[in-house]
Amino acid sequence: MNQFVLNLFDASHEQRIAGVTSFIGEDATGCFGIQANHARFMTTLVFGLARFSLSLDEWQYLALPGAVVYFNNNELTVSTRHFLIDTDLERISTLLEQQLIAEEENLRATRESLHRMEQAMMKRMLALKRKTSWQS
Repeated sequence: MNQFVLNLFDASHEQRIAGVTSFIGEDATGCFGIQANHARFMTTLVFGLARFSLSLDEWQYLALPGAVVYFNNNELTVSTRHFLIDTDLERISTLLEQQLIAEEENLRATRESLHRMEQAMMKRMLALKRKTSWQS
């Protein structure tokens, strides 16, 4: 069976996996598959699970919070902030759910922080305006 190389890159490490026979992912238009010798291809994956196989019936799951994928010269490159690989669908689904909850919490905390900063800036601007009005 024809094979290709899968290169995984995230913020802290990289992994090169040779002997990949198939990759299945999902972008904004839906699910797609890539096999060896595919035409040059680029897209962005949505948050979730992708999968790849090293043999006909052995799938490995790839959890990621979105990614850019690029296939060229029989190499698939996946660039993302973070990825997890596991052969157990249930286990990786649980890890992905935990990751999603953590990212949502971080986003909520960031929004709160921005809101507090905005309020502090408005108070400071009003204080400066009062000070300049008083001095006039």
